[in-house]
Amino acid sequence: MRLLYNLRSYRINLIMKLAFVIYKKIIMEKLNLFIKLTRLNKPIGYMLLFWPCLWGLTIAYDFTDNLNQYFFYLLLFFLGAVLMRSAGCIVNDIVDKNFDKKVKRTKNRPIASEKISVSLGIVCTICLCFLALIVLIQFNKLTIYLALASMPLAFLYPLMKRFTYWPQLFLGITFNYGIILGWTSISNNLSFFPFILYFGAIFWTLGYDTVYGYQDIKDDEIIGVKSTSIKFKKNPKNFILFNYFILSFSLLVIGIFMNFDYIYFLFLIIPFLHLFIYQLKNLEIKNNNSCLKFFKKNNSFGLIVFLCLLLGKIY
Repeated sequence: MRLLYNLRSYRINLIMKLAFVIYKKIIMEKLNLFIKLTRLNKPIGYMLLFWPCLWGLTIAYDFTDNLNQYFFYLLLFFLGAVLMRSAGCIVNDIVDKNFDKKVKRTKNRPIASEKISVSLGIVCTICLCFLALIVLIQFNKLTIYLALASMPLAFLYPLMKRFTYWPQLFLGITFNYGIILGWTSISNNLSFFPFILYFGAIFWTLGYDTVYGYQDIKDDEIIGVKSTSIKFKKNPKNFILFNYFILSFSLLVIGIFMNFDYIYFLFLIIPFLHLFIYQLKNLEIKNNNSCLKFFKKNNSFGLIVFLCLLLGKIY
């Protein structure tokens, strides 16, 4: 009897362990699919959405005041960037499902490969937007209204590549809208100051996302998707150079209009070198790895611009 009891206990324990392993595997697989769906494993996307928010917040804030509000809003904008970028990725994958199946870089995305259904993707999007709304209502009414007004931009972007060669311009308008929100979250009013920076940042995105699009240019031409990568494929570096000059000019102008000290203009040399030497000089436009590296370098550029603006405000 004792032997029989021990044998039965062993079998029960074995079954429980096996069930736990299977359950853990299923959970991890679903979690990995969600991470791939929302691109949480690729932080460059939400960081490029976050930096403009932080730029706007920084130029609006009075750093002689208590910094608690600044750091609280910094956290809110970071969470908002992660949530909205994740929601945007799902919407993009739903809209581009049939295109993604034909593109080498995107054919294994969860929705394109049908590992996640469109209906589940919609549910995830709604949940992420609800969480983003909870973050948003922590701000003043003007910021809430402006943020809600920008929602159509976020969801219309995936459609632009079907109708125009300028979807990257539309992305720039959408991705850098956080500069306006960062400003109004503190000032509670609209001013031309953040629009100077916003204008330049639009061309920043137009530059780096044009390079990013070169990874898919062959597939995009076959399936009929439009982009600035295709439009300027004969002379891309001149186009990117133009965009980066506009961005650089806006950084100079915002410093002049906000009466920043000479230290700001001195340190601007660093982001300028980053753009024109570190990024452009080493770019091999026909090399996919080079294009991806170029794109990722803009995360550190966003950080450098933030530090320059912070110096301008403090000194």
